[in-house]
Amino acid sequence: MISNRFKMQAEVWCHPEAGGWHFLTLPQKESEIIRKAFSAIKQGWGSLPVTATIGQTLWETSIFPDSKSGSYVLPLKAEVRKKEKFGLGDTITFSIEIRV
Repeated sequence: MISNRFKMQAEVWCHPEAGGWHFLTLPQKESEIIRKAFSAIKQGWGSLPVTATIGQTLWETSIFPDSKSGSYVLPLKAEVRKKEKFGLGDTITFSIEIRV
């Protein structure tokens, strides 16, 4: 059975057309595993519900498929970036748990 928990590292980037939203792009390997194992529960825009954790901060959100990269992206709230003290260009460790 495939685990629904993933721990990864990625660089924070800002989408130029999404009003300043910051994101993490999940690595290809994990994105492919997630796509194959959890496609049956995808929601609007192909999103998947997750609980994300960065440092001591845990929140419920969704990951979204990105056709450009072929991976999923995790949106980062300003509140989380401020609380955990990271920003654009920082490489951070994070985890997600797919909510099944």
